[in-house]
Amino acid sequence: MKDSLIKAMACEGRVRIFICATTELVEEARQRFDLWPTSAAALGRTLSVGSMMGSMLKSDKEQLTIIINGGGAIGTIMVDAYSDGHVRGFVSDPHIMLKYNDTGKLAVGLAVGTNGTLEVIKDLHMKENWKGTVALQSGEIGEDFAYYFTVSEQTPSAVSLGVLVDEAHPIIASGGLIIQMMPDASEEDIVKTEQLIAALKPMSELIRTNDSLSDIVLSLYDDVKILSEQPISFHCHCDKTIMKRVLTTISKEERTAMIEEDHGCEITCNFCNERYQFSEQELRDLEAFLDAHAK
Repeated sequence: MKDSLIKAMACEGRVRIFICATTELVEEARQRFDLWPTSAAALGRTLSVGSMMGSMLKSDKEQLTIIINGGGAIGTIMVDAYSDGHVRGFVSDPHIMLKYNDTGKLAVGLAVGTNGTLEVIKDLHMKENWKGTVALQSGEIGEDFAYYFTVSEQTPSAVSLGVLVDEAHPIIASGGLIIQMMPDASEEDIVKTEQLIAALKPMSELIRTNDSLSDIVLSLYDDVKILSEQPISFHCHCDKTIMKRVLTTISKEERTAMIEEDHGCEITCNFCNERYQFSEQELRDLEAFLDAHAK
């Protein structure tokens, strides 16, 4: 199943649905950062929910950032999402492999922790960014976002996220589902959705065993209407020009040391792990430019 995202409505428009398949983009993240299984599952779940939240943005000029830190071994999870289906992100420690002793499942909640917050920052091109913050409930990501939507955005939501990782570390299946109650949702709609969620198979299993994303979403309710479908991917907007700007934010002394002692430098993008090389001459040219335009 190719990576994609579907928006749909059900119950005559009183229930909103977002569903995505993210196997390829999570595998790309795994390869870029050499993610171990628990780190891959945690970042993969966040990339999935990020892609769905990105599709909720109103214009291609807007973006949102998700920051999760629960005080666990994995450290911070950070994901950027855009309306065009692009997502990018990283975890502080990519080399976490933890399992729960009783189930043998990847211990994402333990790795993330619950002594911290889930924060969503939306750049809506207004005077100030919008920010919503909630305390982490379980560290399992899905439950935490269900709580976030209900408390911070006042939209009762069910969130299901899953990443199936092979023992050799490749991503077998990954995806996510958000079901939201609209203001006019009836008690019958709520009960129907609660029953659906209770019987829902794990998202990674649904992604792995179905031929298309539309097959999954159409099976959820009797009257599902698909509104749109779009491709999604792991994509970072960094380039060498942007990284050159990063060099201007450090001190002149540090840049001089790079020139005279290191004879060049390498900068790594946190969001995609892409490496950019700057030769000694490129650094000298940059320094000359800054000296000429210094106020």
